[in-house]
Amino acid sequence: MKDVAIVGVGSSDFRRLYADKSQPNDVYQLAAEAFRDALDDCGATQQDIDGLICTNIKYGQFGETVGLTGPGFVHDLEGTGRMAGISLQEACALVRSGMADMVACVYATNGRTAGTKYGGGDADPAGAYDAMYGMTSTGAYVSMMYQRYQAMYGAPDDALAPLAINNRANGARNPIAVFQKEIDHDEYLSSRFIAEPLRLLDYCIINDGAVAFIVTSLDRARDMRKKPVRVAATAGKAELSRSYISPDFYFETSVAVADRLYQAAGIGPDQIDCMQVYDNFLPTILFTLEGFGHAPRGGSWEWIRDGWIELGGKRPLNTSGGHTSESYMQGFAFHVEAVRQLRGEAGDRQVENCNTVQYMCVSPIVTSHIFVAD
Repeated sequence: MKDVAIVGVGSSDFRRLYADKSQPNDVYQLAAEAFRDALDDCGATQQDIDGLICTNIKYGQFGETVGLTGPGFVHDLEGTGRMAGISLQEACALVRSGMADMVACVYATNGRTAGTKYGGGDADPAGAYDAMYGMTSTGAYVSMMYQRYQAMYGAPDDALAPLAINNRANGARNPIAVFQKEIDHDEYLSSRFIAEPLRLLDYCIINDGAVAFIVTSLDRARDMRKKPVRVAATAGKAELSRSYISPDFYFETSVAVADRLYQAAGIGPDQIDCMQVYDNFLPTILFTLEGFGHAPRGGSWEWIRDGWIELGGKRPLNTSGGHTSESYMQGFAFHVEAVRQLRGEAGDRQVENCNTVQYMCVSPIVTSHIFVAD
């Protein structure tokens, strides 16, 4: 199969958008800006793009907005975080099959200025039974899973604090992160409960912004403006049910994905230099580290306390600040951060000698990729 690489990335200045409340942001304008930044990043032109995958926006309106009216392949994906990994997988498949030569993956949201609420209020009719018991958000389901995890493995009340503190520390090193102020253990514990045992600081941000990345063959990528980042392997598997919940925290599904991924890449967890872990809510990180073999089952809450995940540690985690500090771009910004780390473009948050980055998303569709420096 053809080797595939990400050659161009673009993203909004999330901090500026969050601070400016003067007027609503148009989701298609945000998407257009990120797309043009990604083109400029790799030196491609709009005419080079023959595949377009849009998430949370419609390809017709986006194509008209930017003047991309004749791509050979287009696809809309629903606006959920699990689609970030699927978007890259589709782009890789298109390039490898020859159905497209250069694919743009574009995501955008204006959730903050549009007043989007993730929970409360009227539930989807399909979930009306669950809503009777207060289950009107993904956070409520994750809270239930985390209560089960705590009961099974003895995780204390402050088990998630190192994750919140690490994300804020990395956000403070990232000039486009929404939250720039570090927090300490006491500040974490004083944050209010949203769906107990989850606190405000365990939740992702509702914010505006956009992300784009461009995928092509490695052969073509090597002739472009920036150093390409090769997709060494990608794998995924669904665990579908009516509700966002898994009795084993998506563990068996994650193990199956990990086995295929590491075998295909010829790389194991001990060879990963940097991790980008989907964190809609912080317990998801614990589930991910265990399912993908980075931490022992039931012991990730202890493993993260040993400094492994900090910048300068053995396996730095969410170096941009993650979904609780940089922005909630539903996994897409993690792909951009992976590219910047492997290019050595991450500034104060740069991981030393970074040659391998793993993206992981544990959700009803589990996906993971391993990226390597070319």
